[in-house]
Amino acid sequence: MFSFRGDAHKVYLKLRNQTEVKQNKDIQETAKIKAYYETHASKTLQLVYYRMIKEQSGMGIIPIFVTAIPWLLFLFSEKIQHVLFDNGGMIWAIFILVYLIALTISTVFHFKERAWAAFHIEIIKDILDSRKEKKGIKE
Repeated sequence: MFSFRGDAHKVYLKLRNQTEVKQNKDIQETAKIKAYYETHASKTLQLVYYRMIKEQSGMGIIPIFVTAIPWLLFLFSEKIQHVLFDNGGMIWAIFILVYLIALTISTVFHFKERAWAAFHIEIIKDILDSRKEKKGIKE
């Protein structure tokens, strides 16, 4: 099913069409991740949380790749123009196609990594918050 509404809406549509929501593999995966984090002490989870924030906020190699390659090509532009355009071949088209494909794939991976970091951060934050609430009730 094709939709411009994004992955969150696709998950909603899958869940809406299932009779048993807990049988959904995405929900099962989320439950497994949450169960794993719940086995750790709060202090350990807090450290993991900090690391996840660092990973989510970190620049990463992909944005460097996106911005550095054009500047590198600019430095050698005269030689590159000679190789790509003077021979009269289609090398320039192949070069640009390969670069754009690599750029697109790496950008998609970058944003998927950020989404997974946000996913783990929210799970950890929910566990820590629920533990704080339970601790506050006991006192």
